[in-house]
Amino acid sequence: MSTLIGSIIVFMLVITLHELGHFTVAKLCGIKVNEFSIGMGPKLLNTTKGETLYSLRLLPVGGYVAMEGEEENSNDPRAFNNVNVFKRMAVVVAGVVMNFLLAVVAFLLVFLMIGVRTNTIDTVLDDSPAKVVGLLEGDKVISIGDNTVKNWNDIIESISSQKGEFKIVVNRAGKDISFNIIPEERDGRSIIGITPKVEKSLSNSLGASFNHTLFMIKDVFKTMGMLFTGKAKVSMLAGPVGVINIIGQETAKGFINLLNILGLISANLAVINLLPIPALDGGKLLFLIIESITGKKLNEKVENALSLVGLSFLFGIMIYVTIFGDLSRILNG
Repeated sequence: MSTLIGSIIVFMLVITLHELGHFTVAKLCGIKVNEFSIGMGPKLLNTTKGETLYSLRLLPVGGYVAMEGEEENSNDPRAFNNVNVFKRMAVVVAGVVMNFLLAVVAFLLVFLMIGVRTNTIDTVLDDSPAKVVGLLEGDKVISIGDNTVKNWNDIIESISSQKGEFKIVVNRAGKDISFNIIPEERDGRSIIGITPKVEKSLSNSLGASFNHTLFMIKDVFKTMGMLFTGKAKVSMLAGPVGVINIIGQETAKGFINLLNILGLISANLAVINLLPIPALDGGKLLFLIIESITGKKLNEKVENALSLVGLSFLFGIMIYVTIFGDLSRILNG
C-alpha cells in the first residue's frame, strides 16, 4: 500500500506542477484556458472561476490544461492558435521549466536535511591510494586530471572516469599542491579512498541543488547516448512498473529518499519532454520553431499525423521496456 501511495504522490506532484507551468504561462500570455484538470476520467470535484473549469478527476494518472484553439482552430482572438508564436513557445516550454524547478526544490530540501558534500576532504581511508601519496584531511580538491572540479559530483565523475595514473591538485593552507595517484578499481569504477566534508547552509544547499539537478540531466543524456551507440539496451531502462517499484523501495527508506526520487523523476521528465518527438512538448516546440522561421504554421492534418506516430512510438517503447525490462527483472528476482 505504501508503494502505491508513494507512487501516486510522486507521479501526481510531478504531473500537476508540469501542467501548472503550462496553465500559469497561458494565463500570463492572455490565452483562454477552458479547463485545468488534476487526474483523468470522471470528475470527482469541479468548480468554475472566471472562464476556467477547475476539476479533480478519479484516476490519478495524469492531468491536462485544455486551452481554446489548442487541439483545433478557433476564431477566438485569445485562442492558443491565434496568439504570437513566441507566446505559444513559452507555454509549451513552461511545463519543462516547472519540472526542472521541482527537481531543484526537492534536492534543496534533501541537502538542507543531510548537508552538502564539499570539495574538502574529511577522511582519508587507511591503506588507500590517497593515503599512500600523502593527501590529508582538510585538503580542498581543485582539479583531477585535466578537469577542474567544482563540487563532489565532479570529483566522483572525474575519478571514476580515470584509467591508470592521473594528477590530482589540492589546495592546502592556501597553496596548490599536485600529486600523481594510481586509483583502485572497484565494481568497474576508479576510487582513491577519500570522503567529503559535509556542510549545512542555505547558500551551499541551493547551489548544490542546481548542480545536482544539472548532473541528473547530464546523466540522462549520457544514458541516451549509450542507447544510441549500443553501449546500453532499452530493456535496461525502467518503465511504469519499474518506476513504481523503485518509488516503493525508496519510500520505505524514509522521507529523504522519497524527496530524492521525486527530484530524479522530475529531472528525467524534464529531459524526456524536451525530446523533439511529436506528441511531446519538445515535438510541439520543434513545430513552433519551424513556424517562427518559415512564417507558416504546419498543416494541421500533418501535425496530427506526426503526433499520432510519435505517440505510437512512445507507447511501443513503454510496452517493450515494461515487458523485457520491468517484468523480466521482477520474474528473475
